[in-house]
Amino acid sequence: MATVLNAPHFIHRLRPLLKGFDGPLALGISILAFAGMLIMYSSGFANGERFLDHGRNMLIAATIMFFVAQIPPQRLMAFAVPLYTVGLALLVAVALFGVTKKGAQRWLNVGIIIQPSEIMKIAMPLMLAWWFQKREGQLRPLDFLVAGMLLIVPLALIAKQPDLGTAILVLAAGVAVIFFAGLSWYLIVPPIVLGLVGVALIVFFEPTLCAEGFRWPLLHDYQQQRICTLLDPTRDPLGKGFHIIQGMIAIGSGGFWGKGFMQGTQTHLDFIPERTTDFVFAAYAEEFGLLGNLMLIGAFIFVILRGLAIAVEGPTLFARLLAGSVTLSLFVYVFVNMGMVSGILPVVGVPLPFISYGGTAMVTIGLGLGILMSVAKAKQLVQS
Repeated sequence: MATVLNAPHFIHRLRPLLKGFDGPLALGISILAFAGMLIMYSSGFANGERFLDHGRNMLIAATIMFFVAQIPPQRLMAFAVPLYTVGLALLVAVALFGVTKKGAQRWLNVGIIIQPSEIMKIAMPLMLAWWFQKREGQLRPLDFLVAGMLLIVPLALIAKQPDLGTAILVLAAGVAVIFFAGLSWYLIVPPIVLGLVGVALIVFFEPTLCAEGFRWPLLHDYQQQRICTLLDPTRDPLGKGFHIIQGMIAIGSGGFWGKGFMQGTQTHLDFIPERTTDFVFAAYAEEFGLLGNLMLIGAFIFVILRGLAIAVEGPTLFARLLAGSVTLSLFVYVFVNMGMVSGILPVVGVPLPFISYGGTAMVTIGLGLGILMSVAKAKQLVQS
């Protein structure tokens, strides 16, 4: 008598795909996603679609993370050169005939409107990690110089658009790979010292540098205004300083315990500009207070530390460099967003991962986390 074999249950077929997923990283991501949905329901309550769209964006990002996690890191290497080349070509196309909105030429019409600079957030670390992997064991100073050129060319095109927020994130991703590849501290410390000296000089000479009619070299007018507004938001309290002032008021008014879920007056009386996007942290801080802030920052720190642990244990140089770059890029997202909302950094268009509304950034973050999961899976498979 023929034996009839039952088809494997769906769970059994799914189990090999889930094998090797990093549990601690998934837990940290889940906590942040829950916090994002919670504050989006409150801050976007006047616009009911924001909550549902935020949930949809998270599902899309999670799906991308799941599928990218199935691709071994060594296969990801095959995408490095093509993705970088396409991204660079699209940036050149934007410079030549891109779509201009609100004074910025950042978009390209290819049947649909796309923002090519977003591609570089992933293409840059992929390309640089590929470059150093090919030269493992025989790195020379010239290799770091070439890596710097691979970073500077697209960075200059993005800064020219201008798009300072994306430029910062692409720079962070690229510098992280170069640093982890073994760049000497003798080359790292001088730019840091020069940067600190520059900040000190700007603060000291602020009345002169921010006087009406004075123009800074190499910076657009709006970039100069953002720095001057950071130094003294009361210079234009109802104009350019309004974002920073209202953000700090909301954070301070939350106190230790917060005003409570759905009870934020600054949020629900529309005093916080962009309360569901760039300044969503101010809305969160008002309703959940210092305690909620510490819990949120703790969750971010947990995810970042877990990402660095995955990077350290990566099976290849490419995997380690890529995972380290993705992790530090996530740190820059968090640090820059919280810093600008708190009034310690200039206002730039950098969202808070999982918390801010926005489909493009969410997809990019999901892609990066998928890479981290891929490296974690590869490590476990090598150990087994």
